[in-house]
Amino acid sequence: MTFKYNQVFVEDAATIAGPYEAMGPLKKYFDQTFDNLYHGEKSWETAEAKILEDSIRTLLKKTKKKKEDIDVIISGDLMNQITSSCYSSEKFNFPFLGIYSACATSVEGMILGSSLIDGGKVNRAIASTSSHNMSSEKQFRNPTEYGAPKPKTATFTATGGASILLTNENTGIKVESSTIGKIIDYEQNDPFNMGAVMAPAAADTIHRHLMDLNRTLDYYDLILTGDLGTYGKEILIDFMKTEYGLDISRNYNDCGTMLYDLEKQKEVQAGGSGPVCSALVNYSVVLELLKKKKIKKVLLVATGALFSPTFVYQHENILSIAHAISLEVIK
Repeated sequence: MTFKYNQVFVEDAATIAGPYEAMGPLKKYFDQTFDNLYHGEKSWETAEAKILEDSIRTLLKKTKKKKEDIDVIISGDLMNQITSSCYSSEKFNFPFLGIYSACATSVEGMILGSSLIDGGKVNRAIASTSSHNMSSEKQFRNPTEYGAPKPKTATFTATGGASILLTNENTGIKVESSTIGKIIDYEQNDPFNMGAVMAPAAADTIHRHLMDLNRTLDYYDLILTGDLGTYGKEILIDFMKTEYGLDISRNYNDCGTMLYDLEKQKEVQAGGSGPVCSALVNYSVVLELLKKKKIKKVLLVATGALFSPTFVYQHENILSIAHAISLEVIK
């Protein structure tokens, strides 16, 4: 399902990045970085909530908005019952919508916020997300204290919080269209190879987006997937060629391979993952490129693996989804 929007724009965004992300190539684009995973809190879980809260506060400061200027906040994360989003949003007393699409959450939030604005229901909406390496790895795989070895296909959950403000006022950067993803089962069941799990979902969403709008790949200056990592990125390129006869390689990149220096930061293995991975990239360097008109049309395709440890232990397939949203410079 693909929508086009008439009067939805990006006002600004805020990104708070963790210590590993601060060692990567995008540090100068983040609004704030910190060097301790506890971020002054007593646990990794409360640290994640604080990081997300900081991203919202920073966004309000950057845009000179008061709490009463925001009609709704839409937020999600990886924690059970999306507790990071709940605890951080409680501090602001905004009307709140909690969402979950795993690592595709950031774009799902943008789609919902844009649809509310375009439908005339609200004037301004914040879409937020977060993840934390330690809290997520502990919840979804092995407790980090075990120090369990991982295969080279494994990705590294990013630590940070990111928020974006959508508005009905013309800022020059338009939310042009979006495509809601379908749940894809490609019979993958390895939680340490999320790129292989999510690449087919990304391919399906990109293809449907192009078909629904009668566009070719070169309509966009840049197409960015969420967090496929180095192996998933290669799989997507091959998949698009094999299944659809499309060569996506010319104007395509993956946020999971952009967030870190993969040559120097060996601990991240195949690259970044987590809901905040793509948001940290899209809301910092990509938005900056749009503001400076170095790119004018970009398709953001956030990818998510929809699984729980319980289903993995029961040897069920890992489902995936990808949501897409198109941003365009119009002045």
